[in-house]
Amino acid sequence: MKKYTFTEKKDTRSGFGAGLAELGKTNENVVALCADLIGSLKMDEFIKNNPERFIQVGIAEANMMSMAAGLTIGGKIPFAGTFANFATGRVYDQIRQSIAYSNKNVKICASHAGLTLGEDGATHQILEDIGLMKMLPGMTVINTCDYNQTKAATIAIADYEGPVYLRFGRPAVPNFTDANQSFEIGKAILLTEGTDVTIVATGHLVWEALEAAEALEAQGINAEVINIHTIKPLDEEAIIKSVKKTGCVVTAEEHNILGGLGESVARTLTHNYLVPQEFVAVNDSFGESGTPAELMEKYGLNNKAIVNAVIKVINRK
Repeated sequence: MKKYTFTEKKDTRSGFGAGLAELGKTNENVVALCADLIGSLKMDEFIKNNPERFIQVGIAEANMMSMAAGLTIGGKIPFAGTFANFATGRVYDQIRQSIAYSNKNVKICASHAGLTLGEDGATHQILEDIGLMKMLPGMTVINTCDYNQTKAATIAIADYEGPVYLRFGRPAVPNFTDANQSFEIGKAILLTEGTDVTIVATGHLVWEALEAAEALEAQGINAEVINIHTIKPLDEEAIIKSVKKTGCVVTAEEHNILGGLGESVARTLTHNYLVPQEFVAVNDSFGESGTPAELMEKYGLNNKAIVNAVIKVINRK
């Protein structure tokens, strides 16, 4: 099995900030908007170098989405940033009516997603945002796994015409993907090849899936790990090809078990090639206050939970 290592841990929100700063140098149509969270979204460098291309909206997220939609009419490419909870649930009407319905070229950049927001608690730990966004016609949904991938995705979506939901997080996580990678929207990445089980993971769960695969190898189980950074459009071809070889699948995500990656994979399998599936996700509940590591352990979103799910799904083959 191919082994992955990392030299440092970095937060994915900083990858977004680095990508945005790069776009500030290379794409004059890119503008940024923020809802009073510049430091949290690491927008400082972009603003320093492009002050005339930044709008501080304040704590008025609905206005920010409407302003972003309007800016596209003049050919601008707005990157609207705030916490994932405020970027989706709080402003769903504005996104649906002003952005998605008219297919506006807005990039909704959502930090602090999932349980790993940590101590801020359940009111800020949105676990249904992927479901909300993927149900909007025409919306592209991206959930990156580390700093390098987030930076690459941020740069890539500027060249994509249409609304995008880019989801990233707060905690420092292993930075293991190629620093010079080319990010391709809608194209899954095969990380390790295997024959016994397919593990389809997204976001912070990708590294956990790789650790699970190593632990499984020690038990004589050969796992194939796929990094799904784009949840919509989903790379159905890659998933079907893999499960035809392995005969079962585990999906892993930092999201509610309802409405996320797991359900998209289940729909794909139902229509194309039905195999046993197990879900590693939050089991239809809100979160709570705690450290990211404590919460991932309590809610079963780590490599141990993936290993257990793999053993269970293999027994169902």
